[in-house]
Amino acid sequence: DGTPLIVLAGKDYGAGSSRDWAAKGPHLLGVRAVIAESYERIHRSNLVGMGILPLQFREGESVDALGLTGEETYDILGLARGIATGFAGGREVRVRARRDDGSAIEFRATIRIDTPQEVLYYRHGGILPYVLRQLLRGRQIPMAISPAVAAAAVPPPYAVPSPTAVEEGSIESFPA
Repeated sequence: DGTPLIVLAGKDYGAGSSRDWAAKGPHLLGVRAVIAESYERIHRSNLVGMGILPLQFREGESVDALGLTGEETYDILGLARGIATGFAGGREVRVRARRDDGSAIEFRATIRIDTPQEVLYYRHGGILPYVLRQLLRGRQIPMAISPAVAAAAVPPPYAVPSPTAVEEGSIESFPA
């Protein structure tokens, strides 16, 4: 019915999944965010690649500890500002879960968009919309955060320099 959905999950969300297909299914079902205790590393990045927001409960918090049922209506407060500023104020957002009886519970969660390249993908709704928009702008090769990675993958004249270089394989590089 077009209602955006949130998945509430436990530890190691996505472990044992069939990689990117495990993120495509939730995207097609209308999932817009996952709030989990922890993530399998590649699955977390695949969620971002599909435009799904991965959020992580703070240490010691969980669905059960907070008394969440999944029937609440959720608001994620501070997300747009965090994305727009490149997380200058930190990666925490407030999540408000409103119940049908009018009561609400608020808790903090960490945005698990972990790399500058993932921020670009998420801003565009995922990798595919990002690449298509780049191609529509006339770029033969979509702009990447890391000019070293772009230059290694594609011979010049198509490599597009970026103001913030990230070394391939560093903690800030996007896992392929």
